[in-house]
Formats: sequence, C-alpha cells, structure tokens
Amino acid sequence: MEPVEDLTTRDKLVMEHVGLVKALANRLAHRLPSQVEVSELISVGVLGLIDAAGRFKPSLGVPFDAFARRRIQGAMLDMLRDLDWASRSVRKQRRDVDSAMARLRAELGREPESVELAQAMGVSEAEYDRMLDQLRSAELASIRQASTDEEGQSLIDIAVDLSEGPHQRLERRELRELLAKAIMQLPERERQILAFYYEQELTLAEIGQVIGVGESRVSQLRTQAIARLRSIMQTALTRRTAH
Repeated sequence: MEPVEDLTTRDKLVMEHVGLVKALANRLAHRLPSQVEVSELISVGVLGLIDAAGRFKPSLGVPFDAFARRRIQGAMLDMLRDLDWASRSVRKQRRDVDSAMARLRAELGREPESVELAQAMGVSEAEYDRMLDQLRSAELASIRQASTDEEGQSLIDIAVDLSEGPHQRLERRELRELLAKAIMQLPERERQILAFYYEQELTLAEIGQVIGVGESRVSQLRTQAIARLRSIMQTALTRRTAH
C-alpha cells in the first residue's frame, strides 16, 4: 500500500495526534535552557507530524504513534541544532523583539512603529537600531555556518526559521500561503524593501537609493521586517496547533 495521499485521511491523523506533539515538546523542554520556547518546539513538531501522516503506510503494521514520534522528535532536534549558532544574549534579544511586536500588535490593532517598539522594550531608538544590527549580524553568521549565501535563502526559510528538510518541503505551499498573508500585514515601506530584496534582487545600497535612505537603515528595516514576519508566522503556527 502506498503512503497516505488522501488529504482528509492525513488531516485526520494530524488532528488526532497533536496531543503527542505537545507532550513530546513539553518533555523535551524540561531538559533545555529556558530561552527555548515550547511553542517553537510545538510549531516544528506539527510539521514533523504532518510529514509523518503523509508518509505513513498502514500496511507495514507499525502503529502510527511510533512512526510519527521519530519524525516529530527529529523536526524538533533540527530546530535546536539551528539555534546553536546564536549566543544566549542574541537569542534573548530576538525573543524580546518578537515578544514586543506581538504584544503591541495586539494592543494597537496594527503593526507598531520603531519608536513604539523601542519604548515598549525600555530602550532608546538608537539602542533599538543597534539591536537590529546585532540580529542582522547573527543572521549572517548563521548563513555562513550553513555554508550558503544570504541570497540562497528563501524568505520562508528566514521568516519561519526552519532548517531545510523533507517535512519543510512537504509544507512549502501552506507556508507560502501563511507567509503571503503575513507580508500583507507589514508596513508599506517594509513590504517594499522585501519585494525589492527578494523579488527584484536589488542590493541594500540600491534599495536605499530607491527609497531615499542609507544602506545601513535599509538593513535595519529589513531585519525589522523579518522580525515582524517571524512574530506573525509564529502566532499563526501556534494557533494551528491549538485547534
């Protein structure tokens, strides 16, 4: 018998075993530093579960729980390996930015401005800009460690922060749909920068000339846009696991 191809059957398996993902995530989180969020483990674990549901062969006589467990844990461990590039302080910084964005978005009913984010985090605008520069540098370090260049990474890989693998490729279409919706929530200038950078492949300097700001400012705005996308995508993926 071939792997499960019927989407209804696959989705039924997924919905019935989301609890397994949460249990494995909570168990793993107890052995990890506090900066690793359970919600992040759940998000990637659900992708592993979806992959398992699509590949499962009932004819093999292996219980689905046992079959899925390995792929779920593998997806979570892949995510943890990806986190190794960043220092604890940088990871905390990114979580703080993401958290402030999510909180202000809920309070204001719109995307917060840079000055509002700085105030919410208790730092000056200049300090906030330096944080964005540090996050940008950490991102570049991650890319170099993966032996690839920045242009080689898709916006999905950066915004969702998942390593490449079979389960990610399987969900590419769904991730693209979520990403498209997330992009539409960004401020217009940040949407414009991402379009110039990822679609038209302009350099940061070229984008700066088009929109009338310096290259360093374009870099900060691009990093902020990616942070917003991560926050929006994380919320969307977490909501999926809750239903």
